[in-house]
Amino acid sequence: MTIQTVVKKKKHVPVAREQAFLDTIENAKYDRQIIAGIKKFSTGAVPEDMQGFYSTEELQALEALKGTGLDVEARMPVKITRHYFEQAKNSKPIQVLVKASPAETYDLDGAEDPGKQMTYSPVEGLIHKYELGLIYVVGTCSAHCRFCYREELIAKKDITREDGTVAPKGMAEIAEIVTYVKEHNKLVADNGGRHPETGRERLREILMSGGDPLVLTNKNIGAWLAALSEAGIESIRIGTKEMAFYPDRFDATFFDMLDKFHAVYPETKLRIMIHFNHPDEFLQKDEKGKYIDRPGGGLEWLPSTKNAVTQLGRREWLTVDNQAPIIKGINNDPDALRIMQRELRRNKVENHYFFCGRDIVGHKAFNVPIEEAWHILNESQKGLSGVETHARLSITHYKGKTEVVAVSKEPAPGIPGGDKGVVIMKLLRGAADAPDRGKITILGRNPEAIWFSGYNDRVIFDEAGLFDETQ
Repeated sequence: MTIQTVVKKKKHVPVAREQAFLDTIENAKYDRQIIAGIKKFSTGAVPEDMQGFYSTEELQALEALKGTGLDVEARMPVKITRHYFEQAKNSKPIQVLVKASPAETYDLDGAEDPGKQMTYSPVEGLIHKYELGLIYVVGTCSAHCRFCYREELIAKKDITREDGTVAPKGMAEIAEIVTYVKEHNKLVADNGGRHPETGRERLREILMSGGDPLVLTNKNIGAWLAALSEAGIESIRIGTKEMAFYPDRFDATFFDMLDKFHAVYPETKLRIMIHFNHPDEFLQKDEKGKYIDRPGGGLEWLPSTKNAVTQLGRREWLTVDNQAPIIKGINNDPDALRIMQRELRRNKVENHYFFCGRDIVGHKAFNVPIEEAWHILNESQKGLSGVETHARLSITHYKGKTEVVAVSKEPAPGIPGGDKGVVIMKLLRGAADAPDRGKITILGRNPEAIWFSGYNDRVIFDEAGLFDETQ
């Protein structure tokens, strides 16, 4: 007989200041009216006005794949909120974002652990790449983007760990993360301010991610904010798509929690990282499907979304940034991206990054060719002011976050392999070695390439080591 030993997890015990803050937080209840699963659509178990969201043909095609190796929901579960449905029913791009399609599993090529994140996971639920730590605080969202970069986490898929074990990715625990931060930073301090192996400075910034942290209660979010601050974290990002999926989550109780947190921890900087993919997610339309001009300038927003952005903008001690991948059928449209960048910046939201699609399982159904993505972003920024065009195009290599800097339109005379033009990439943030920042790679053009592998035979100069097979 095998006797299993239950290992008790260490519990985080708040200090007095921390607990005093937590005692002031009020939770609220939210009615997201979530519909989860294709079956509810196929059996008519959704509200009457939602029953035509999938056509009969679409449902039959999806049901035919159920239980097979091409099961779309095994790749990514279906989920949508009532608020998002209201925007999607009159928007083809938003439908593509949230509606399941058999095309997702026609080609299941892709990495089970995109970005080799488990290589940089010293503690369960923590990815310590770059100067930033990312923590998985929850494993779900209010709705599911079909192209989700974390499809392996949301779908609870088994991942091979560095030690050879196989298990789904787990969630971060406050006690373990706090211990890691303190121990890591002590090692840096004892070594003269630099980590003895990576040469990095102290860990001072954490991104709360998942899943979506804002599906947690205010108390749970507050507990993370306070514990990280007490551990010495100076800047905390909250990554969320609730501004699109359920903007009413940004209610009075949430802002009250943030205000009280700032009063107790004024030196901890907060950055809300929102995720709009298309202006249809936040702008109102008239009966002809056109955006509505506001007297004096700008466009009319959805009231609840506008209120959320306005309330965040009134708090000068936090910042709001938007970032999104460029995805086929959703936002591979310069005009849509131009409108989005202009409207966001007008409302105090910084345009942070646009991304090339990641090599998730099934990525070929979503990814726009790298050179096309660069062209789309470049075209979208024509006519925008300098402050509106801060966003860069990033693609996440295993070695680190990489910017697609430029794509030439003309041949490059005198450069072997540049007869059809060149692509220039720059390493923005090295995953393992900070000094590699700024190193570049020059490639011969391949308009069909949707991932780095499309350039394997076109490397001209690789200072950044993006194509070094020994790494």
